[in-house]
Amino acid sequence: MPAVDEALRLALMRQGDKPPDTARASDKKRYSERISHTVAVTLGAEFHRRGLEGARPVGADPGHADPTGTERRMAGGIGAKKVDVTWATEESGLLLGISIKTINFRDSKTGNFQKNLTNRRGDMLFEAVTLHRRFPYSVLGGLFFLDAAAAHDATGRRRSTFLNAHARLRLFTGRNDPGGRDEQYESLYIVLLEASAANARIEITPVGQPEAPVSLETAIETWLHLTAIRNPDFYEYEDGCLRRVLG
Repeated sequence: MPAVDEALRLALMRQGDKPPDTARASDKKRYSERISHTVAVTLGAEFHRRGLEGARPVGADPGHADPTGTERRMAGGIGAKKVDVTWATEESGLLLGISIKTINFRDSKTGNFQKNLTNRRGDMLFEAVTLHRRFPYSVLGGLFFLDAAAAHDATGRRRSTFLNAHARLRLFTGRNDPGGRDEQYESLYIVLLEASAANARIEITPVGQPEAPVSLETAIETWLHLTAIRNPDFYEYEDGCLRRVLG
């Protein structure tokens, strides 16, 4: 297992057991915030290791995360937006941004994970439009976490939430041209998460490819490689790291 995948797995375990679906809304909200922050801090640390000085968040222990004060607020084309993980420079502005969204709990009425899927998608698309209008050359990535049980909540009348998420996000990934659609991400991934104090398992799939799991390391390398392509006068991608172009 790649080192960053293992680091995230261990950090998620340190968040403890997930509250039951019948827990208070405040407890479920707090758990979801901890998961999002843990992922963000793990990514931020990995970006720093790969040469992205100034990436945020950084400095906090991803296993004992305080979910406050680490997002960077970016001025976008239609307003300011908090972004979970960012790399920005004074000369270029936002170069790389990662959005993290989660659905961790079943809906009490339907028993599935579908209820907030449309709202989460809307949040991600608004974020992409806001940032791409101000920074059209920025690389935006997304990690959409679903509880692992979301792959098995299908009924005779509907597909699983996992498959529905792939279908509903498929139009909004694959932005390979800075002149492309603002609402598209450069690459989006859906992550099935099963985590407790005893163990944690993540399965990452590119949106539109539910049967083609990849590692978190692969997703990171995809984002960094494209960032270098977008900024050839300043950076090159070599040996898994972004390096400043000399001369």
